[in-house]
Amino acid sequence: MAILSDRWIREAAQTQGMIEPFVEAQRRDGCISYGLSSYGYDARVAPEFKIFTNVDSTIVDPKDFNPKNFVDRETDVCIIPPNSFALARTVEYFRIPRDVLVICLGKSTYARCGIIVNVTPLEPGWEGHVTLEFSNTTPCPPRSTPMKARANSCFCRATNRARSATPTGRANIWGKRA
Repeated sequence: MAILSDRWIREAAQTQGMIEPFVEAQRRDGCISYGLSSYGYDARVAPEFKIFTNVDSTIVDPKDFNPKNFVDRETDVCIIPPNSFALARTVEYFRIPRDVLVICLGKSTYARCGIIVNVTPLEPGWEGHVTLEFSNTTPCPPRSTPMKARANSCFCRATNRARSATPTGRANIWGKRA
């Protein structure tokens, strides 16, 4: 398995629409960097958040989320409750080639604040906005602002294709087709 460079990522984004919108170079603009880096892509978070709540004491079922499990917010500042989590999605829409696996890791800027970013690997052939989980491991309520990078995506090309097919477009927690 090979790790793919900025040259490959740029070409796939520009010719195959692999990442839209695509930021061709790493942007810092006085904020946490986002866009293309030497061996990855720093994706930004959209201003839509689902903040976990237990106000109604509902059971959390990963196969059938109850809307009462979350408080929906569209905001320019999200406060993640202490020892809780929030879900968000990327600004960027990804179309992953059939021979590529993408591993996303949280940025260290947030890890230093006790925010752990969890993302499921993006399987070959998958497409959609990536759902990001922000776990607040601290007793403090950190602030999260949209349009800033939260996760770095590393693109890995397989030496041969898997036999199993990746399921395509299914509904996600955003009520949109993934």
